Amino acid sequence: MQTVTQIAEAIVAREGGFVNDPDDPGGATKYGVTIATMRRLGLDLTGDGAVNVQDVQALSRPQAVEIFIRHYFEAPRIATLPACLQASVFDMYVNAGSNAVRILQRLLTEMGFDVAADGAIGPLTAAAAEQAALVDASALRDAYGIARRNYYFRLADRRPASRKFARARDGTKGGWIKRAEEFISAQYHLSQQAFQRRTAAWG
Repeated sequence: MQTVTQIAEAIVAREGGFVNDPDDPGGATKYGVTIATMRRLGLDLTGDGAVNVQDVQALSRPQAVEIFIRHYFEAPRIATLPACLQASVFDMYVNAGSNAVRILQRLLTEMGFDVAADGAIGPLTAAAAEQAALVDASALRDAYGIARRNYYFRLADRRPASRKFARARDGTKGGWIKRAEEFISAQYHLSQQAFQRRTAAWG
C-alpha cells in the first residue's frame, strides 16, 4: 500500500510543471498548486510582499507535496476513508476541492446510505464508505472512479472552454479522463469508440 507521501508525489508528477492557461479557472498553477491556493496560504516565496505568478513559478516539488498532504489530505480527513478510496479521493481533492467528497457522498446515497452531499468527510460519510468497502472494496473504488469520470464529462458538457482538458486535439482521451481512469480497473475504461460517442455532441 502506498504511503500518503508517495500518493502526494504521484499527484505532483501527474500535475506537471508551471502552466498559466487562460481557459483554466485555477489560473497560474505549478505541480497542481494554484495561485489562489498560494494566496490563501500566504505563500510569498519571493518575499516581495505579494503572492503572484512569480511565487507560483518559485514553488518546489517538496513544497507542493507538503501543501497537498497538509491541506488536501489531512485537513479534509481523507485518512478516515477506507484505504481503497484514499488515493483517488486525495487526487480528486487536489483537482476539484470539496467536490471530490460530494462525488463520493452522492455515490453513497445512490447505494442506499443516508449521507448528505455537503463536501465534508464526517463520521457518517466515513462510516458509510467503510461499510461499502467491506462489501466490495474494488467495486467501490471503481464506482468512485467512474463517478469522477462522469463529473469531468458533465463539466465539459457545460463549459466548452474546458473540453480541451477532457478531449485531446486528436480526438482521444484528454488529461481529465485519463486521470480518472488511472483509478478504474481496465475493464471499465472507455474504448476509443465509446469515448468518441460520448463526446460527439461537442463538435
